[in-house]
Amino acid sequence: MRQATIKLPSPQLKGEVSLEEAIAKRRSVRRYRQEPLDLCQLSQILWAAQGLTGTRGSRAAPSAGATYPLEILVLVGRQGVIAGKATQTSEVLPAGLYRYEANSHSLGLHKPADLRPHLARAALNQEFLLEAPVDIVICALYHRTCHRYGQRGERYVHIEAGHVAENIHLQAVALGLATVEVGAFHDEDVRKTLGVEEEVKPLYIMPLGKAV
Repeated sequence: MRQATIKLPSPQLKGEVSLEEAIAKRRSVRRYRQEPLDLCQLSQILWAAQGLTGTRGSRAAPSAGATYPLEILVLVGRQGVIAGKATQTSEVLPAGLYRYEANSHSLGLHKPADLRPHLARAALNQEFLLEAPVDIVICALYHRTCHRYGQRGERYVHIEAGHVAENIHLQAVALGLATVEVGAFHDEDVRKTLGVEEEVKPLYIMPLGKAV
C-alpha cells in the first residue's frame, strides 16, 4: 500500500555530455561504490525512462499506440539516495520500494524496507544488485498493449522495454553514473519480492550507482 509521495525535482532538458559521448562511453558495469545517488540524478533517470516530454502526454520512450504498458519500480537501499542540492538539504530518501508516477513526476512509496537483498537472491545471487544504492525494475502490464494489438502486442512491449533500458543507460552515463541490463532472474521470485499483482511481469533489472 502506498504510504507517501515524493515529488521529484524537475528534469533538465540540456546536459553537459553529448549523446555521441554517452554512446561512446556506455559500458555494462557490475561493481559499484558504496555512495548514495543525489535525488536530482534519480529524478533525471526516471524522466529519461518514462517521463513526460510534451503537453499531450508523450513520454521519453516510444510506445506502440501510446499504450504505455511499462511500470517503473525503484528499490532504494539504506542511505541510497539523498535530497542534496535540489532541496538545499542532505535529507535521506527512506529505504523502500517506490513506483514512478510519470504524470506527476513523483515517487509513490509502496514498501518501506530495503528489498535489495531479496532482489539479489531472486536474480541468481548477483551481488552487485545489493551493492548498488538503487535498483530499477522495468515491469510490464501486457494487457494495455495486447488489448489493441492482440498477441503481437507482446513483441511491442518487449521492444519498448529495450527503448526504456537504453534511455536509462545513456542518461546514467551522461550523469557520471553506471548501470547494466539484467535479464537473468526468477520471474516469480522477483514479482513476489516486489509484492505486485500477478499480471505485473518483471522484464529487466537495472542497478544504478557510481562505478568502482
